Amino acid sequence: MDDPATFLRRYEQATNSHDPARLAPLIAADASYWFTDGSHHGRDAVLAAIGRTFATITDETYRIEDVTWLYRGDDQAACRYRFRWSGTVDGRAASGAGRGTAILVRGDDGWQVRHEHLSH
Repeated sequence: MDDPATFLRRYEQATNSHDPARLAPLIAADASYWFTDGSHHGRDAVLAAIGRTFATITDETYRIEDVTWLYRGDDQAACRYRFRWSGTVDGRAASGAGRGTAILVRGDDGWQVRHEHLSH
């Protein structure tokens, strides 16, 4: 089974696939995500919010950098990081960056994101 750092890289890769079906198993059923556009609770709501981002920012590349692990246990982990994205919005090149925090939990199916908070 992956360690939390390896899981975070898989999560980043799944995000860059722009395929919500690849992200779904990496997000806990009871997840809560806090984004600039609001808070989203439950896997379906989180995936819908992420899907709207995929529709808005075409050709997006998302990167997680400068990860600091606040806690790494056998079944739980917490980290903070910097994120960067670039892509096309309304036909024009666009990019942004911010800070993120993630709470990860490990269950029978491996690691999942239970909470993510992204801010600028």
